[in-house]
Amino acid sequence: MKLGIFTPLYNDLSFEEMITVVAKKGLQAVEIGTGGSPGKAHLEIDKLLASSEERKEYQNKLTDKGLEISALSCHHNPISPVKQLAKEADELLRKTIELASLMNVPVVNGFSGVSGGNASDTQVNWPILPWPTEYRDNYEYQWEKKLIPYWKDVHYTAEAAGVKIGIELHGGFLAHTPYTMLKLREATGKTIGCNLDPSHLWWQGIDPVAAIKILGSEKAIHHFHAKDTYLDQDNINMYGLTDMQPYENVKTRSWNFRTVGYGHSLEVWSDMISALRTYGYDHVLSIEHEDPLMSIDEGLSRAVKNLSSVMIKERPASMWWT
Repeated sequence: MKLGIFTPLYNDLSFEEMITVVAKKGLQAVEIGTGGSPGKAHLEIDKLLASSEERKEYQNKLTDKGLEISALSCHHNPISPVKQLAKEADELLRKTIELASLMNVPVVNGFSGVSGGNASDTQVNWPILPWPTEYRDNYEYQWEKKLIPYWKDVHYTAEAAGVKIGIELHGGFLAHTPYTMLKLREATGKTIGCNLDPSHLWWQGIDPVAAIKILGSEKAIHHFHAKDTYLDQDNINMYGLTDMQPYENVKTRSWNFRTVGYGHSLEVWSDMISALRTYGYDHVLSIEHEDPLMSIDEGLSRAVKNLSSVMIKERPASMWWT
């Protein structure tokens, strides 16, 4: 395994400045946004698509710093009921798949998206209960008419490009649990897998180690985000896990994102790393720093230190003791 970083935390830096800082941290890989939620501060997708020389120069700058690209990320909503938004997201995703293929980047990350609850909706709808039955009707419409047809088509595009899709299991979107991930994968194709981020599993009450076993058994883990979550039981008792308070309300929120090791122990993280190795994941652990209590530098440095102490870097030896 290698240690990397999701780069939006450095969106105020140029590409050259960013890779210099990242290399000094001892990291080996970068996950770079092409647009959408991560932004496009470190990559001009149209410019790179248009010129092999530009792509070569871009990759040479990374190589000179000892870095590789673990994934290109375009987190957006390609099945949004807002037609212009869906169009922009779809175009960005397809461009990103094309660029990943041209640059030998193995994975494109994003969200599954969430549509309206019916054909006339003008905004998104995220049903999480089967009753009242209108919610179930919404759910069936979204999966059968929007989500599956869209991602089945993307699967064929990605398959032809030799690129895997890493869908981040994030609340608010239709694929957000191991079950919904495997349901979508079964209905579409094997290029569709997940970008597994344990921080979003913890607040849903899902054990990430168990999720790794479930998804790893199906070879459905295409990328990994290293981010922690602190669960505050006193606040959960008041607000529940579907807490709508702004992320700035750190004191009263049911859960808050934390840097690695500040929501769960390093023993828990070592269990996750071991489970990833056991079930065949040998790609990058991409640090996503969104800790409200730490600066960018301190939060990232702590994540690097903590992950470095538990990650498995080398391939296992033969079992000489048997």
